[in-house]
Amino acid sequence: MRLDTFSYELPPDLIAQRPAEDPEDARLLRVGEPNDPIKRVGDLAELLPVGALVVVNDTRVLPARLHGRKQKTHGRVELLLAQRTGSLPVDLGNGLTVVAETWRAMGRASKGFATGTEVLVEAAATTLVARVLGRGDDGLLNVALWSLSGAPVADTLRAVGHVPLPPYIRRPDTPQDATRYQTVFAKFDGAIAAPTAGLHFTPALVQRLQARGCHLVSVTLHVGLGTFQPVAAEDLDDHPMHEESFVVSQAATDAIADARIRGAPVVAIGTTVVRALESAARGTGVEPTDSTTRLLIQPGYRFRVVDLLLTNFHLPRSTLLALVCAFGGTAPILDAYRVAVAHRFRFYSYGDAMLIARHP
Repeated sequence: MRLDTFSYELPPDLIAQRPAEDPEDARLLRVGEPNDPIKRVGDLAELLPVGALVVVNDTRVLPARLHGRKQKTHGRVELLLAQRTGSLPVDLGNGLTVVAETWRAMGRASKGFATGTEVLVEAAATTLVARVLGRGDDGLLNVALWSLSGAPVADTLRAVGHVPLPPYIRRPDTPQDATRYQTVFAKFDGAIAAPTAGLHFTPALVQRLQARGCHLVSVTLHVGLGTFQPVAAEDLDDHPMHEESFVVSQAATDAIADARIRGAPVVAIGTTVVRALESAARGTGVEPTDSTTRLLIQPGYRFRVVDLLLTNFHLPRSTLLALVCAFGGTAPILDAYRVAVAHRFRFYSYGDAMLIARHP
């Protein structure tokens, strides 16, 4: 499938730079609905069938963007942590060692990164050290992280790290982003980008869904580096998908089996949920899975689990738009995007949403 199939024209001023004041006020475009297709996300409880199974992603976004300086030259550095890979002892000299966390990361510096370079990331009385161990075959840095105070790296990251807003949000992160770029379902650390469809949900909306008889269950997919990297190949089959870790629990598989018995639809809140569930699909069901996925979904894919999809609007020429076109049909989805542009919907992470039924 050629990448230019998934193109559309978007005026730059429609790219949302900040979240809506009330998440439920985001507009909702119901794809294929001939009557009254534009609603609010807050109307979702009245729009979903009674008893629907709503599946959300409970990943939590890490403060993965680090601004620091090289210890020797004081040159400015930016690191974007992509994936934790383990731990190892690091020799600090004078007989001292520390057990550091190892990560893969993107790096930006005026004079590059030599192996052994140490970067200091400071905030108040807290300092995180990043030592460059080398570079992988994919061009990413391998780094070791530890805190000078001996505190856990996760705690230090929360003190010194920044919200990894996508590059199309052209402003520095603010304290508001620390909460608004995190879903109400966030539970398990690991993502470097938010599962953005979930950003529209509030505790009140969850309560209304449950009062209507909808069942909620969570899966975990840690959104990875692929969300920041454009597709370079003209044919999607030639695009190397980045690996993302995911977990579909026994509780989730049981809830899906129960929904099938009841004849209730499975509603995925976001493309990350689709990828997790479809990666765990076996035959006509879903098996508990704790693994990684490189699943690329494009038109022609046969969906086995998801019946309805709530999702934000995605970048043109992207694997996420290809997934949505596979789910809702390429022509109907691109028509819906043109409608959204004409009605000046807000696009991307902090933007509006669409509700899509699976294309026959």
